[in-house]
Amino acid sequence: SHLEPPAAAVRGAARGANSYGQLGLGHKEDVLVPQSLKDVSCKCQDIRSITGGGGHSAVITGAGELFVCGHNKEGQLGLNHTENVLCFTLCAALSGFCVQEVACGWDFTIILGGAGFVLSCGSNAFGQLGVPQISGPCLIPQKIESLKEKVVGIAAGLRHALAATESGLVFQWGTGMASRAKRAHQGKTLPLFWTAKEPCEIKGLEDVKAKRVAAGSYHCVSLTGEGHLYVWGSNKHGQLVSKEIFLVEPKKIDTQFFSHEKIGAVWSGWTHLVAQTETGKVFTWGRADYGQLGRHAVVPDGQETCTASEQSVKLFCNIPISLSCLNGASQIACGSEHNLAVVGGCCFSWGWNEHGMCGDGTEANIHVPKPVKALGYAEQILIGCGAGHSLALFLQEDCLRLTWQLESAEVCSQTKRNEHA
Repeated sequence: SHLEPPAAAVRGAARGANSYGQLGLGHKEDVLVPQSLKDVSCKCQDIRSITGGGGHSAVITGAGELFVCGHNKEGQLGLNHTENVLCFTLCAALSGFCVQEVACGWDFTIILGGAGFVLSCGSNAFGQLGVPQISGPCLIPQKIESLKEKVVGIAAGLRHALAATESGLVFQWGTGMASRAKRAHQGKTLPLFWTAKEPCEIKGLEDVKAKRVAAGSYHCVSLTGEGHLYVWGSNKHGQLVSKEIFLVEPKKIDTQFFSHEKIGAVWSGWTHLVAQTETGKVFTWGRADYGQLGRHAVVPDGQETCTASEQSVKLFCNIPISLSCLNGASQIACGSEHNLAVVGGCCFSWGWNEHGMCGDGTEANIHVPKPVKALGYAEQILIGCGAGHSLALFLQEDCLRLTWQLESAEVCSQTKRNEHA
């Protein structure tokens, strides 16, 4: 079902690779220059959130409807078929569920309903749907019955998922990180949540109350009500601020790294993290070789990257550091290795840009956040990222019209996914 554009002028633009129809343009041709979206397929004024996964995109409206498009080989769009979808299309199976949040993994989708229950669809090859009795792809969203508590937040990694409950517990499922956990924990009994194919409570968070969760390709994050971050999983790129290569159980990141301020929000790329304190400061840390931290690699003694040792540069990237240009950001979104942020009515981008997902008209990686000039200034902007594509919905007001635009750019390839692992 496609909804007609609203009476106010609806206009869209998209660019980048479009092999799965993830740009919502109605075709599968690559787009190198922004192209108008003639049918946005849902009432743009009413869109509440936008996000994406490995090759699919998802939009939630104020009425709790879910619109999807893009890659659908595993049924990750929840439309009861496996054909790729070229325009944003209503997920009719969720009618009446009042969708509150959606998290897109590589080839699966996790959906939070208004009553606090969770549904999932797509690939279940690693148990990432949390419904172990499903052996093949799930084409229609299925409720995760074993999650008995009311859920308030969800997250999807490459092949695993997380949920935070109203009571402050964190559940994990999907075996995508199990092999790494086993190697790191050789000879010892592995906590059950690493091999669970249905929601399993995280061991090590019993004494704190979680309010949000985030996930990378092989790591997990929990933000507590007290403003503290707990992390576990792969630390290959220093994203967990630890000397260990893998954290089998959650570890708190010392508040000294955030100027002893409380964290208000956290986002995760595949191998890097972004956090914002309650005062509005934005910190980044983790993998940096694509520019995903938004800062030039300069080690503490002032040496530039070219003269500093590789080890010292890597250690410096493992330390959360604030980006003054993003102070007070009203929104932030992370793709696999790139980011978007809204600051003062402008959309900024930085990081991996091989296919133009940063929107500056080039394919050169961006190492310092810079405004997306093609978007200009807008009174209202809504941003979201897939693994390798960017989405922005914005309202520009002048004396003639109100204009909504949907901006989208490319999805990363299977090859790039393997490279980033």
